[in-house]
Amino acid sequence: MASLEAHYSARDIEARILAAVRAAGLNPEQRLSPEELAALDHFHTGGLRASRELLELAQIRAEDRVLDIGAGLAGPARLLASALGCRVDCLELSPDFCAGAVLLNRLTGLDDRIEVHKGSALDLPFPDDSFDVVWMQNVGMNIADKRKLYGEIYRVLKPGGRYAFQEMAAGEAATSYFPLPWATDPADSFLVSAEETRSVLGEIGFIAELFEDTSDAHLSRTTADAAPSPLTLGVYVDNLAQKAGNARRSLKEGQIRLVRGVFRVK
Repeated sequence: MASLEAHYSARDIEARILAAVRAAGLNPEQRLSPEELAALDHFHTGGLRASRELLELAQIRAEDRVLDIGAGLAGPARLLASALGCRVDCLELSPDFCAGAVLLNRLTGLDDRIEVHKGSALDLPFPDDSFDVVWMQNVGMNIADKRKLYGEIYRVLKPGGRYAFQEMAAGEAATSYFPLPWATDPADSFLVSAEETRSVLGEIGFIAELFEDTSDAHLSRTTADAAPSPLTLGVYVDNLAQKAGNARRSLKEGQIRLVRGVFRVK
């Protein structure tokens, strides 16, 4: 997830979003599609493409109840709700992002399928066995206590439920280029290796259905097909170009790795 260095009020982030939407030639008074907003609200590595790929891998069904942890502006949640018709609960720690997510849910006409909750991934405000799928993209690198995080995910999943995720993992060399999209300095970054991620998930009780390193595939893709647009993460992320450049350099040099997986509750 991209980090907010400056604190924006809910009103300010809503104003920024609406200004960017209008600058992109879109009319917020007319219903917008999730795809039209994707450059703005899929702020994780790979953007909309990565979300679509994870959707396919997770085999989510229309009848599934999904929890998106660290949902940000809820772009992936709107993709799921729109493409599949499923209900999605979003959990987000930032009240500013919560306000933005509620606004964009309304602009896309999906507010009846998506509910936004403010809260912590380490203390999920849901009963045991509540969800068929827990979804998380580029969130864990901001959370030090992985065991507590995965334990909470396991707790709220139904028997047979699936945890679908995309995550940055530690590479063989120490991360040295800052700021990064998720951390302004090393004190904000909590990366662990792919091997440790899989190990802790297994100890919690998850069974791996898919776990893969997609770093090379991501680096081989270019963004040449992405047309310039006012709808970018720069609407609310400071120093975006520098952070994105540092992340790509870190990935190329093996300091970080990009992994994704689908794990099932026993």
